[in-house]
Amino acid sequence: MPKRNDYISWDEYFMGIALLSAKRSKDPSTQVGACIVNSNNKIMSVGYNGFPLGCNDDEFPWERSGEEYDTKYPYVCHAELNAILNCAGGGLSGCTIYVALFPCNECAKAIIQSGIKRVVYLSDKYDGTPSVRASKRMFEHAGVEYKKLETSGADIVISFDESKV
Repeated sequence: MPKRNDYISWDEYFMGIALLSAKRSKDPSTQVGACIVNSNNKIMSVGYNGFPLGCNDDEFPWERSGEEYDTKYPYVCHAELNAILNCAGGGLSGCTIYVALFPCNECAKAIIQSGIKRVVYLSDKYDGTPSVRASKRMFEHAGVEYKKLETSGADIVISFDESKV
């Protein structure tokens, strides 16, 4: 019997983990996940957007507009930063980060400083904004490769139905 040939690529697999991680985010408008992988395809860390440890997400704002202090923006840690900070050991130098949304300039700085050398993203919906333009400029100067994920299919369905295992 020949092996299956409809399996997903490594890039699809790790992006799938990033997307699954995003499901942990309690942000009502934007859920982003990230997965950091070393050169041996070993997962080093995952993260999603949310408040820092010790900041109760019922006591902080989730609003997107209004006075900045009363919005989520000064408080939320992005998925990329959480994944970098959540790494339990082993350096991130030379790793790849898979992220649903192209990194902002603040996350780009953390990516570069951590030694990550490759960014694979799903969406670049903020392309052309000052933040993303700055990210790309820094990545190019620091030698960090970035590429949009090319997929073989649109959906991967995960089921918790034990009869399908």
